[in-house]
Amino acid sequence: MDAAGYWDAQAGTFDDEPDHGLADASVRDAWARLLLPRMPASASVSDLGSGTGTLAVLLAEAGHSVSGVDVSPRMVAAARAKAASAGVAAQFVVGDAAAPPWPPASVDVVLSRHVLWAMPDPDAAIACWAGLLRPGGRLLLVEGRWSTGGGLSAAAVRDLVLQHRAEADVVPLDDRALWGRPVTDERYLVASAC
Repeated sequence: MDAAGYWDAQAGTFDDEPDHGLADASVRDAWARLLLPRMPASASVSDLGSGTGTLAVLLAEAGHSVSGVDVSPRMVAAARAKAASAGVAAQFVVGDAAAPPWPPASVDVVLSRHVLWAMPDPDAAIACWAGLLRPGGRLLLVEGRWSTGGGLSAAAVRDLVLQHRAEADVVPLDDRALWGRPVTDERYLVASAC
């Protein structure tokens, strides 16, 4: 099964995870507290690997202009429905997060959550993503090194970002409020504002 087929099969239950659907108000608030202070005013945001669009809708509700891309048509359909239900104008397209369909220097923020680790070439993905940013743009990568052995360590992602950006700050994401339960694996945000 290819990646699109795999994620299509996950789309129906994807939001069951507390951090995916953000149905629990305390989990939703934790993500808002993490992301909203890192957004410039009225930012143009690209949500890469946007899944069912939960973070995109959260940001759009806060007044940001958000476009998402995901390889799964079913995830994109769910994201569009979620945005319509919330009454926000977030846009979603089917495509490859490693090569998003937007021109260089066209957005203020590039956001991805649990996507980089699945890229065949994480360095090339970061180079492309950094290229999407306008001068002074922000790169926000939520990633992890899972207890299963998959994923990427914070140190590895920080080093990759520093190949393309002057800054890469690591913020541990071990607060159970973000995930709706305690976590024992390494979860973090790598943020680069320049």
